[in-house]
Amino acid sequence: MGIRRGETVEEAVMNVRKRRMHHAGILNEIEADITELKDKHCPSTEDMSMWRRGSGYKASFSTNETWRLLRVNFTQCSWSRSVWFVQATPKFSFIVWLAMLNRLSTMDRISSWSRGVDETCVLCKCAPETKNHLFFGCSFSSQLWEFLVKGMLGSAYTNDWNAIVILITDQSMERKKLFCVRYAFQAAVYALWRKRNKIKHDDKPLPLSALQKLVEKGVRNKLSLMRIKGGKGMQGILQYWFGARL
Repeated sequence: MGIRRGETVEEAVMNVRKRRMHHAGILNEIEADITELKDKHCPSTEDMSMWRRGSGYKASFSTNETWRLLRVNFTQCSWSRSVWFVQATPKFSFIVWLAMLNRLSTMDRISSWSRGVDETCVLCKCAPETKNHLFFGCSFSSQLWEFLVKGMLGSAYTNDWNAIVILITDQSMERKKLFCVRYAFQAAVYALWRKRNKIKHDDKPLPLSALQKLVEKGVRNKLSLMRIKGGKGMQGILQYWFGARL
């Protein structure tokens, strides 16, 4: 065609070359497009930048539309807002996020790539360590979870991981109650994972009663801070926490 491999569309259109006839139909179509572009070319008119918007082009730029074009669309995760919510503690949310994706290095996962390791749960020493056992099927961890939320949940209380995930995604739950359950859940998961790792590294284990007080105090401090800052629908949240756990 007389067009160099590295030429741009502009160079192919503007360079002086004789139109040719080709045996291949696609090449003749390209020649026709080049001729059409030459006929439309107006040297005295400035080029106009056009931005991609969906399936077409517009003169205005949209950050949102550009972001959508660059990313791969996936179905929205049903539990994402239960992990990444307003007033959540980032380090708690991160560990819960890993747990939701089953990415924590629990002993059942470690044994799949390293044979001969002891899979026994270091908290109860009675069963193999899996995510569902550690949160909160274990006799040790279930006592922490029960201590924190049984008073709030009443008959809806459960220590089954899958049932808890459904529970914390229930948007029909009263706002203060939902926040308290979500935050207590994240605080408990973080504390248990940290305690488990400390025991694995021969650190002195914290007694259950001390762990319960530590986690509950952390939740209270968070709710107290929220009370000071204020927030829509969160008035009296600290009083709710005390009252619901009686």
